Amino acid sequence: MISIEAELSGVKTVGITGHIRPDGDCTGSTLGLYNYIKDNMPEIDVDIYLEPVEDCYKFLRYSDCIKSYSAKNREYDVFVVLDCGDIERTAGFVRDLIRNAKKTICIDHHETVKNFATINHVIPKTGSASEVLYELLDENKVSKAVAECLYVGIINDTGVFKYQSTTSRTMEIAGKFMNLGIDFTKIIDDTFYRRTYMQTMLVGHALSSSVLTMEGKLIYSFATKALLDSLGLVGRDAGVVIDQLRFVKNVEVALFMYELPDGQIKGSLRSVDRIDVNCIANQLGGGGHMRAAGFTSTLSAEEIVAKVEELMGEQL
Repeated sequence: MISIEAELSGVKTVGITGHIRPDGDCTGSTLGLYNYIKDNMPEIDVDIYLEPVEDCYKFLRYSDCIKSYSAKNREYDVFVVLDCGDIERTAGFVRDLIRNAKKTICIDHHETVKNFATINHVIPKTGSASEVLYELLDENKVSKAVAECLYVGIINDTGVFKYQSTTSRTMEIAGKFMNLGIDFTKIIDDTFYRRTYMQTMLVGHALSSSVLTMEGKLIYSFATKALLDSLGLVGRDAGVVIDQLRFVKNVEVALFMYELPDGQIKGSLRSVDRIDVNCIANQLGGGGHMRAAGFTSTLSAEEIVAKVEELMGEQL
């Protein structure tokens, strides 16, 4: 077991990043580490690099310090990559900084990590990268600001503690954060459940146009770029849809797809009980977890559905 204190001992410069299109766990874990270093290691010059994060996460301390551009020719003593097991899934502007660092550390919980870093600390059975990170910190030095960041990551990747990756340890950590005084109810509402009116319209469209196949075991829906444009939404706004599909009675797998600006299709998969959607996502060039996974594909929506049906059939 590594520790952040040991790995950053004597270090002067640290870079931090996560995956493209940062979600709650990516944003929470990277900002959680940034805040921890700021609180406890003032001698370290630390930078955080991410693509722009969603507005709902901007209440987190130091979110305004996120750099969405490269510091050219900079060589960091240590570069930490969180919630991302493949350097190709980091933003293009940060990859050279990772490669040029003297030491790299990957902290993740996905099964598909490519072990690209000097140190790869990966715990696949853990519900979030934020929880993996917490175990590497000195809990006595975790401030309320750090707790808020990590709580955001944990609730977003465990579906507010309802996914099977949630353990008693997950709940214990959340309890510690509550004891630090975080407004856990508001954080859950504002970062997981709250949506704009246009996102609500998208949910309505996705549900009304959804299709049940495989005798009701698969439900899927697809949003074109034209639809997203008409609602003034971008791809990341579509994340509110998938769980609504998953809640349909008797469904085993929910699939939501939306068209990216380059014509590729981004897909999200959720499983209720028997199907390992990580295996399905792997076959489509993506990955994730047994109950939640995603992918980006050049296939058409119809071809993706056919492939998902085929792979589901192999597991049933």
